[in-house]
This record gives sequence, structure tokens and C-alpha cells, in this order.
Amino acid sequence: MILRNRLTFRVILLFMSISLVVNAQNNQKHNIEMIQPPYLKAGDTVAIVAPSGILKSREGEVQQAVSLLKSWGLNAVIGKHVFSKDNHFAGTDEQRCEDFQNALDDPRISAIWCARGGYGTVRILDKLDFTKFKKNPKWLIGYSDITALHNQFHNQGFQSLHALMCVSLTKDLSEIQETVDTFKSAIFGDPENYVFEGSKYNREGTTEGILVGGNLTMLHTMLGSETSIDTSGKILFIEEIGEYKYHIDRMLQSLKRAGYFKNLKGLIVGDMSKLRKNTTLWGTSVEQLVLDALAEYDFPIAFNMPAGHEQDNRALVLGKTIELKVGKDKSLVIFSR
Repeated sequence: MILRNRLTFRVILLFMSISLVVNAQNNQKHNIEMIQPPYLKAGDTVAIVAPSGILKSREGEVQQAVSLLKSWGLNAVIGKHVFSKDNHFAGTDEQRCEDFQNALDDPRISAIWCARGGYGTVRILDKLDFTKFKKNPKWLIGYSDITALHNQFHNQGFQSLHALMCVSLTKDLSEIQETVDTFKSAIFGDPENYVFEGSKYNREGTTEGILVGGNLTMLHTMLGSETSIDTSGKILFIEEIGEYKYHIDRMLQSLKRAGYFKNLKGLIVGDMSKLRKNTTLWGTSVEQLVLDALAEYDFPIAFNMPAGHEQDNRALVLGKTIELKVGKDKSLVIFSR
């Protein structure tokens, strides 16, 4: 009996040791820093492409984007099909894919700047080949529908930049000075740390992890596909526009059931813009909605991050480790150096 108990004890110890090793390996895997494409320098070239919605009468913004890049000492090339039209889209799936693939493959290109979002990126994801890109990595820049591509880049192991797009530019750039300045700082290798307004809804705490995320609808759309991201040990950023509150709750519930929040280290909530009113009112603020949906978790939650579909859209380096400090009065995002 004593021998059997000793044997059982040793077996338990063995399994505990194996479990500890596996958990350590998983934690290490989840927190591996993504590959950072080379930051831009004077003389580098940026490709402007349109992987999503149609650019109807938006030539002015694209030319303004070219001029802005040139003022920073950068060259710009516009994709062959950027102004093509195919119903809702900026050209057919094949045309939009061709422009994006050419930008991925061309070693002379240092960054891929998406002209606009809208809808359509998901239709070209599975057509893209990252073989040549991996030999010459470059920055992806955009937000909203471009979240699908940010996911794809993340799963390939690369950082990318959640930042303004060409159609975000205004005639008077002083109106979006913070947006432009943080974009420039990020692409030239000095991403800014942020101190932003707190909220009575903030769940206080300090945490650290790799930053992931983007548009909530797109993150939800990716569920169940190879483009869905693993959020374990990471800090998630979300933003949204034009949704009903009940649909935001629906998406959060779906992400929760898929395990999105199980091992999350922290949540940053950006702009929730132009929310629609349902005939049956939700009854709480969108902040309380988020807190209620995630009530079973204890990670820090920061509201009021100025990023998303508003003019003040600060650049965020996805795939980079950040420290998140959340208080009621203010919150801080500090990028690793």
C-alpha cells in the first residue's frame, strides 16, 4: 500500500511538472514579440492601395496623402487599380488583390498605406501570398476594415500600424494635428506613449502585453477562420462605428464564448462612434455594456482611448509590447523601446 501511494505521488508530481513546463511554454509563445519591419527613413517609398471600398471622387485626398509623404522626404506610388470601380468596391477582388500583392512583393516598398476602409478586405485575404513579404517586411497602415489585414499580419508574426488612412486627411491638417503627428512618429520609429482621459467606468490596474485588435466588427467577423487572432497573454484594443448597442453586446458575447477574453491581460476601448438607437432602448451606457459583458474577468479596462473613427485617431503599433496603466482620472499606454 505504501509503495502504491509513493508511486501515485510520483506520477502526480510528474504530471504537475509537465503541466508547468507546457504552461510556461504557452506563456512564452503568447508573449513573443512580433517581427518589427524596418522603420521608414528619408528616401523610402510608400505604396498607396485600396483593398476595400470604392474611392468615389476621392482623388484629392489621395494626392494630398502623396504630398504629405513627400513633405516628410518619402516617395509614394499609387496602385494601378486604386481608382477602379466595381459596384461597392475599389475594383474587382482580383484587381484589389493584385495591387496589394504587388506592394507586398516589391522590395522597394517600405510601407503599404491603405487609402480607405469600408468593406471588402476579407474578400482578398485568402488570395494573398506572404512569401516575398517575409524576406522584405514592410509596414501595413490603416484601420477599420483593414483590421482583417492587421490580423493576417499578426498571424504571420509581424507588427503593423493602426493609424489614419488617406481619406482621413482634412484640407486643414491642423484639425487633425495629433493624428498626423503620431502617425509620422510611428512610421519613423518613435511611437508616442499616451496619457489619455480617464473614466469613472475604468477598471483600474497595471498590466503588460502585446497589443492586438482593431475594429470590433472585423474581429468578430474573423472568428472561426485562420485569420482569427490568439489573444492569450495580450492586450486587446477595440473600436466601433455605426452599431446598435445590442449588436456590440452580441459581438462581445460571441468573442467571449470563443475564449477571446479568457487569458486576456487588458482591454483598451477606443471610440464608439455614431451609435445607432434601437426602438427598444438598451438602458445603459456603452461603457457599462462592456463592463457587464466582461464582469467575470479581472483584467484592467481603459475607456476613452482616442483611436478609431473620429478625427483624433492616434497611431497604435499592433504586435508591440505595451504597458497599460489604468486609473479613474487617466490612463497610460507606454510602448516598449
